[in-house]
Formats: sequence, structure tokens, C-alpha cells
Amino acid sequence: MEAGAPHVAGSHTVRVGLFVTCLVDMFRPSAAFATVRLLEEAGCEVVVPAAQTCCGQPAYNSGDRETARAIAKQVIAAFETFPHVVVPSGSCAAMIVKHYPGLFDAETEPSWRARAEGLASRTSELTAFLADSLGVDFSGRAYPRRVTYHDSCSSVRELGIASQPRALLKSMDGLTLAEMTDRDVCCGFGGAFALKYSEISNAIVSQKVERVVETGAEVLTGADLGCLMNIAGKLAREGRAVEVRHIAEVLAGDDSEPGLCEEK
Repeated sequence: MEAGAPHVAGSHTVRVGLFVTCLVDMFRPSAAFATVRLLEEAGCEVVVPAAQTCCGQPAYNSGDRETARAIAKQVIAAFETFPHVVVPSGSCAAMIVKHYPGLFDAETEPSWRARAEGLASRTSELTAFLADSLGVDFSGRAYPRRVTYHDSCSSVRELGIASQPRALLKSMDGLTLAEMTDRDVCCGFGGAFALKYSEISNAIVSQKVERVVETGAEVLTGADLGCLMNIAGKLAREGRAVEVRHIAEVLAGDDSEPGLCEEK
């Protein structure tokens, strides 16, 4: 795709710590590189702390608060010096913003509680940071394709993010945004849920795939790689010709890698 420079409101020279996330690191590094490009184009200095680890969400959702707290402490320490922390994932961003402070009791661990609250206040999901904090739009960057967007449960329900990714996508030249029916309904992933309740998960993602196909979109995008991998896997198993990409790749105009679950 043609890659024109984005428009940025005002002048920004901000230092950003990038929380890459486990899934992006292991399964879709191109989404991380696209994220870095988007932030640097907007005038940010991007740093990826080597000490970062998982956000602790799997342990937290499984009820293992002790492990979640230990992981949270490591993440808090790794990102303590950054005025902004950006996460290309609604679920990981929600873990830091909504759940880290509650891991530490204000009476018994006041210092860690304060540090967790500080990190939470400085952390943003990628599309919200680009749209709300930086005022970016992508007019001048061509993406002449029909695209549909999947709202992850964490982005919509925990962070209230829905308009920002759509505004960014609509600003691209030639992009047609085709909204699916029940666009904010769960895809059935839910991390360990898909493993523990595979039959229910499969039934949910089957419905989501039908909603995607109904739009006639060439590309499905979203801001949570877990959801996208889940839907892409089902699309591939059913032989559906829909390309699946993280929204960072779409906004960066980067189609150098095949879509998720496509062969090189």
C-alpha cells in the first residue's frame, strides 16, 4: 500500500515506552514494528524496555494473584521512568490500567499501590493514544480496501474504546469501513476460556465469522491479537477469503507479511 505521512495535531516530542505484549512478540512481530513506525511518525521517541515481561493477565484471570502481583511489580519497575506507556492490545492495556492498582493493598503495600496507580495513569491502548493524545489522522495514506473492525471485549467494556480506531481507519484514503452486525460481541477467545470451553468458544467464533463474511470485507482488523488469531484460525479452517491484520499494520500501510493464518 502507498504509505503517506500521517497528519499530527500540534507538535509532539514525547518519550514512549512500548509494552509489546506476549502474543505480538511471539506470533506477530510485524504488529510491533508497525506500532513503532506509527509512533515515530507522530514524533515520539520509542523505547522497548528489555526487562518487560507478560502483563500477568493469564495468572490474574486464573485466580493466581500471587504470581500476578510478582509479574506486575516487574512491569511497573520496567516502565517507571516513561511519561507514556503504549500498548497495542486492549486486553493488556486494561490489565495495567484497571487491575494493577487492585493487586496491592493500600494499607499493607502503599508504595506499590501508588506505583501501580502511577503506571495505570500513564498507560494507553495504541489507537486511543494516537487519536486522543496525539490527534493523528492518516489522510494522505492510501489503503483502498474494504475493511471491517472487531471490537475486543477489553477495549470496549473495560477501556471504553470504540470510536478511536474507527476514526483512524476512516481517515485513510480509499478505505471503506464496513461495520459488521453485533460488532462488539465476543469472538469466543477469552484466553484460557478457549481452551477450557472449546465447544462454546467454537460456537461463538463461528457466529463471529458469519458476521465478518456478511460485510463483504477484504480485511478484518482489530487491536487485540488474541481475538484476531482466534477469528483468523476459524476463517482459515472454513476456507474463507478474508485477510486478517492487526490495526497497527493497516494504519502503517504495511502488508509485507501475509495475513494471520496465511501461508507465506
